[in-house]
Amino acid sequence: MSPEMRIAFYAPFKPLGHPHPSGDLVIGTGLYHFLERRGHQLERVSRLRARWIYWKPWLWPQLAWARSQSLKGCRSMGANLWLTYHSYYKAPDLLGPECSRRLRLPYAIFQGIYSTKRRKNWRSWAGFVLNRKALLAADHVFTNRKEDLNNLVRIIPEEKLTYVAPGILPEHFRFDSMHREELRREWGTGESVVVLSAAMFRPGVKSDGLSWVIRSCGELYRQEYPLYLVIAGDGKDAPRLRRLAAEWLPGRVRFLGKVPREQMYRFYSAGDLFVFPGIRETLGMVYLEAQSCGLPVVAFADGGIPEVVSNGVSGYLVRPFDSSAFDQAVARLLEDSTLRERMGEAASSHVRRRHDLQKNYGIVEDILLRLAKRNELR
Repeated sequence: MSPEMRIAFYAPFKPLGHPHPSGDLVIGTGLYHFLERRGHQLERVSRLRARWIYWKPWLWPQLAWARSQSLKGCRSMGANLWLTYHSYYKAPDLLGPECSRRLRLPYAIFQGIYSTKRRKNWRSWAGFVLNRKALLAADHVFTNRKEDLNNLVRIIPEEKLTYVAPGILPEHFRFDSMHREELRREWGTGESVVVLSAAMFRPGVKSDGLSWVIRSCGELYRQEYPLYLVIAGDGKDAPRLRRLAAEWLPGRVRFLGKVPREQMYRFYSAGDLFVFPGIRETLGMVYLEAQSCGLPVVAFADGGIPEVVSNGVSGYLVRPFDSSAFDQAVARLLEDSTLRERMGEAASSHVRRRHDLQKNYGIVEDILLRLAKRNELR
């Protein structure tokens, strides 16, 4: 039996399989594989990365070639829907609108972003215009951030716009007592409360966030809180972060390097709480993963974090850059094992109730099916 949907899939910002991991890539990959598991045929019709392409004229011939090849790929597979993952001013979708129009295909965007302030800057003005054109051409736009929903509703009719809560597969992030004991022995944590953090060690907000965690834990350790900090991740800023750890928390920090995502459940299972501020974090998939494994979270009430962490229930969210409030939140969890356990159980339930990818993406599938079937009836 042929699949109900034959989907031409395109990710203009970062193609699936890109070597640099990110939450954005995790979400796109999760959506792609969900639809595949549901029995639909998907083809990545182009790997063209459109990031700032409108300022790179030497890439414009590649854009023309990508359009030609995308049209050919759509015809070859008999596509009945075009789905673009993530279009915004830095990487607007320059393939989907044109290919969909020429082939009379329904056109949908998952994680469309609209920000009018980008039209006020000469550097981003062209990207704003091109992205707006793509959004207006779409038959349906999905967003996984409420802030983006509030912006998109200004130009997209409500019947063409759907909010989908971010999700993971909870069964991939379950607490594992065996790995907890194994890793804590390997790390030599003893009776210490184990604080976990994870991010790419790249200059900017990720490394700044890890620096914040190291300093916070260092200050609390000086106040005689018996903690041990374990950090997963790697990148260019690793030497600087190691020097900072040696200064603020000597002998109490372990750097694990990059941990494959499929092994992260072991890492989370070995900890007692997850701490990462998430400076300007759009969503933060690590918070969902950590909570799913039963860890309470401490982070900033910033960006998309309040959409995935229930403040006061599954963790504590504090005002951004309030070091006193941040340290107090961490300290409260360090000193109260009953509170950690209660919040950890609530965190796991929260993810399974509100952020199960299978449930949430079922909404997306239903709408895409309606688009594809409506087009066949024309």
